[in-house]
Parts: sequence; C-alpha cells; structure tokens
Amino acid sequence: MSDRIELAEVVGAVRDGLVEAASQGAGKGLRFELGDIQMEFMVEVRRDARARGGVKAWVVDAGAEAGLSAARTHKVSFTLKPRDTATGQDWLIADDDEGDVSGFPAAARD
Repeated sequence: MSDRIELAEVVGAVRDGLVEAASQGAGKGLRFELGDIQMEFMVEVRRDARARGGVKAWVVDAGAEAGLSAARTHKVSFTLKPRDTATGQDWLIADDDEGDVSGFPAAARD
C-alpha cells in the first residue's frame, strides 16, 4: 500500500494550502477571515514498528473502503480553529490592507 497518506500529512497539506492562499492574497483589496475548518476522513489504524510500537492513522480512499475490513477503518472528524501564531487572533487570508468597498453598490456593503 505505497499510496498511503498519513493523517498528519493531510492536515499539513491543508495548512500549507492556506499559507499559500494568504501569500497569493497579498496586495489584494479584499481579505477573508478564516473560520473553523471541519475535516472528516476514513482512516486505517495500524501499529507502526518504526514508531516503536506506536499507532499511525492513514487516510483511506473512499473507494477503497469496501475492500478493507470495517474493524480496521474508522471515521475521524475534527474541527481546527486557525490562529495567527504572532498575535493569537483569528487568521486572515490576505494582507493587512483593509481594502476598499467604494466600488460596490451600497446594498452590497450593508
């Protein structure tokens, strides 16, 4: 099963994607406050001899679930609340520019 992806790698990829989105948003007139991130996966839990008897959770392709024993797969869901490490505040996707809404109709600004 060489195409297994560890749960930590998946969460790291989401974090990296959010950092990239923030970088791409630099200099834009609109920014987004990042809300809670809800994630849900089917995982296969296995003992990892390299981790000295530790347990690893591997994300399972939904299509592959039928071929795996139900006793070995588990549904895992969790919510992440992103925080800016420097300020401890909610994380924003973009730069510090507050932006300008003067070009939007008044109804859209309310």
